[in-house]
Amino acid sequence: MNIKQQTIKQSVSISGVGLHTGQNVTLTFQPATTNHGYKFQRIDLPNKPIIEADVDYVIDTSRGTVLEKDGARVHTTEHVLAALVGLQIDNILIQLDGPEIPILDGSSIKFVEILEEAGLEEQNALRNYYEVTEAVHHRNEDHSIELAALPLNDYRLTVMVDYNSNVLHSQHAQLHEISLFKDEIAKCRTFVFLHELEALFKAGLIKGGDADNAVVIVDREISESEVENLSKLLNKPKISIGQTGILNDKQLHFTNEPARHKLLDVMGDLALVGRPLKAHILAARPGHTPNIALAKKIKKQMQDAAKAAPQYDPNATPVYNINDIARLLPHRYPFQLVDRVAYLDGTTVVGIKHVTMNEPQFTGHFPENPVMPGVLQVEAIAQTGGVLVLTATGDPESYWPYLVGIDNCRFYRNVIPGDTLVMRCTLISPIRLGVAKMHGEAYVGKNLVCDVDMTARLVKKAK
Repeated sequence: MNIKQQTIKQSVSISGVGLHTGQNVTLTFQPATTNHGYKFQRIDLPNKPIIEADVDYVIDTSRGTVLEKDGARVHTTEHVLAALVGLQIDNILIQLDGPEIPILDGSSIKFVEILEEAGLEEQNALRNYYEVTEAVHHRNEDHSIELAALPLNDYRLTVMVDYNSNVLHSQHAQLHEISLFKDEIAKCRTFVFLHELEALFKAGLIKGGDADNAVVIVDREISESEVENLSKLLNKPKISIGQTGILNDKQLHFTNEPARHKLLDVMGDLALVGRPLKAHILAARPGHTPNIALAKKIKKQMQDAAKAAPQYDPNATPVYNINDIARLLPHRYPFQLVDRVAYLDGTTVVGIKHVTMNEPQFTGHFPENPVMPGVLQVEAIAQTGGVLVLTATGDPESYWPYLVGIDNCRFYRNVIPGDTLVMRCTLISPIRLGVAKMHGEAYVGKNLVCDVDMTARLVKKAK
C-alpha cells in the first residue's frame, strides 16, 4: 500500500449513458490538492454544487449508491469510487454534466484505464489511513447478510455470494493485494437476473440498460414473445437466451465474475468512509444497503477514535521531523517545542513534545519539584496548530503565524520530565482571511493534561 497521497497529472474525460437515468453524461477527472479527498461536482446545475464522497450524503441504495447534498444528486457512484480506491488515488474532483456516473461496460475498467492515461502523481503528504481498531459488524435480522471489518495492517477483501439459484451457485472472491485490483477485479461487470429486468423497467430504473453494460443471468424459461419484448427493452434488434445461462452466451471474464463484481461494489461503497482503510473486509451476500450500513459503523468508530487520546507510534515515520519543523516554524531553541508531527490532514494535526530534565525552564521553575509551565504547554499546542495552518496555505514559507487569542484554557494534571506530550489541534471552522480558530488538546498517555481554544492569524512576509 502507498505511503504518500496521489492525484492525477492532468484532467481527462469520458462519456456514456447513465444506467438508471438513461441520460448521456460526460465525466471529467480533475487533479486535486493534498487532503482534498473525493468530491463530485454537478457542473450542469446553478452554482456548480460540490458533493463530497461521504456516507452521510447517501440517500438511496436500491440499485446503486446515490449521494445528495443541498438538492444536488449523483447516482451510481460505486464503480468510479472503486477505481479510485483500487488505484490508490486520494485526491480528485469528479465533474459531471448530468445526474449519473456513466455505466460504460458495467465495470470499473474504463475508469481505471483513463485514469492511468492521465498519469498518477505522488504528492508531498502521507496517506490518511484509518486502521480499524476493533471488529465492526453488520448483520440483517435473519443473519442471511453479514459484513465485518476486522483489524489488519493492510487492506484485504473476501466476499461470498449465494442467490439460491440453479444458474448462479455460491461463489467466493478475494483481493489480498490492492495492486492486483486492475487485473483481478476492475473488469468484472455488474449483473442482473432475467426475472428482475421487467420489474426494474417498471420501477423507472435501468433506462440506460442494454445487453452491453451488464451480464444478464437467465434463471427461467422464456417464451418467444418475451424474447422480443426483452430485445426492445435492451435496445437490441435481436437477443438469444443461449446455452450457458448468460444472455447472448456472453463470455465471463472469470467463472466467479459476479462475486468479484460484488467485491468491487463493496470497495466503492466503503470509499464513502472518507479515508483509505486498513482492515480485512469480510462480506457474505453483500449489497449496497448493507455496504453502506457497514461504512456508517466504520465512520462512527473513526469519529469516536478522534475524540479519544490520539495514538502515537514512535516507530512510525513522522510526517515532519525536527528539521522539517524548523523549516516551517520560525521558533528556535529554547522555544522550538515540537519534536515531530505524527499526523496531518486538512483539519487536524498531531504533534509530539518529549519533555526532558535538560530543558532550561526546569532550573528555575520548581527546581526541587520540576513541572512544565502551563504557558509552555499552551505554546507547544500553538506551535502544533501553526504547522496545521501554515501547511493549509500551500505556501507555508511565505507567512508568519501569530497566536492572537486564547480562550477556555484548562490544566488537568502536572506535566513532568520524562512525559511525552501528544498534542492534537483541530480547526473549529475553515480558515478565512488568514484567521484560524482551533481547539487544542495535550495528552500524556490516555490522560488529558490541557485543552484550549486558540485563534491564530497568518501574516504575509514582506518581500
